[in-house]
Amino acid sequence: MSSDASDRNDAMVRGFLAAWERRDTGHIMSCWADDGVYHAVGTLPPIVGRAAFQEFVRRFEQVPGGRLEIRHQIASDTVVINERTDHITFGGRPLVVPICAVFEIRVGRIAAWREYFDPALFTRA
Repeated sequence: MSSDASDRNDAMVRGFLAAWERRDTGHIMSCWADDGVYHAVGTLPPIVGRAAFQEFVRRFEQVPGGRLEIRHQIASDTVVINERTDHITFGGRPLVVPICAVFEIRVGRIAAWREYFDPALFTRA
């Protein structure tokens, strides 16, 4: 049985990922906690804080959007976990990236976002 908070968290993460598809920096940042941490585990060092994350997001504004296909998602009052397939362009070539992501939610915002994927996919592109 889901709670109101888990339903809100589920919807917020879905909206957050949809904003990435359309490169909507404003919406992405509206979901982000001031002290939020993004970490592409094994690929990038953690990006800590609102200003650093916004700078990271803005780097994608001129990159063609992609499709972030959520295969499975489960939400609780404090955590959302999803399995998805990102269909993106990298280095001018189409790329399909299977990803597992964990979102920690605090006071209705993303406080931590960890993604797990094979970084070798980007070097083969």
